[in-house]
Amino acid sequence: MITKGGSSLGKNMYLESLAFIGVGGAHPGGLQLTKSILEKENPNSDLSILDAGCGTGQTAAYIAENFSCQVLALDNNKLMLDKARKRFLTLGLPIETMLGTTESLPFSKTTFDIVFSESVIAFTHISKTVSEFKRILKPQGTLYAIEMVLDDHQTSEHDIRKIKEFYGINLLTEFEWIQAFQNGGFEKINVEKYNYNNDSQNFYNAPDFEISDDIGDKYFDILSEHINLTKQYNNILGFRIFTCSP
Repeated sequence: MITKGGSSLGKNMYLESLAFIGVGGAHPGGLQLTKSILEKENPNSDLSILDAGCGTGQTAAYIAENFSCQVLALDNNKLMLDKARKRFLTLGLPIETMLGTTESLPFSKTTFDIVFSESVIAFTHISKTVSEFKRILKPQGTLYAIEMVLDDHQTSEHDIRKIKEFYGINLLTEFEWIQAFQNGGFEKINVEKYNYNNDSQNFYNAPDFEISDDIGDKYFDILSEHINLTKQYNNILGFRIFTCSP
């Protein structure tokens, strides 16, 4: 449900709120979940990594600082990307940034060893994004995707529509996500359930912010509504970590 950007589906007030408030580590699990994934992967400095939908660049910065990998940070939101560039400049990190969409990535085939996509794909045209991730990954590459999942199959159409309309997302079950990755060309798909704690992680407890000047109250109102919806639909929505290889 929490995304760092990447969609080209049109103006989305929820995503716009994220950009103006500039939340770092807003995906479920935040930077701690990212760290746990990286500890298992333990990438060496020879690997090339794409942070797809990089937002304010927290994940990209952590990778570059701790693993000395070649990192490229991409987002379709210029404001988010400007905030990411500011972070990298402040930290003195040589991270390349690029404005672009995940549905049409500006890279050649087999460019990256790893793609990180932290709560991004659901906000895009899923089949296009997944196919693009497969295209730009090297034959032995890996996609790490954190995504929202519809856990309760008995959910009413009214509730599903409310969630989809507020976030502007595609809402899939775990099985439908697996099918989407398979249809996109991934053969090996590992699924790990992530237990999201609504009370311990929300925007107001997020690791950092880069708030734009003179923003309106409406953006904070939207994020408050997000928190309310997350609590309301706690038993309906879940999150998964998908580790996918060609």
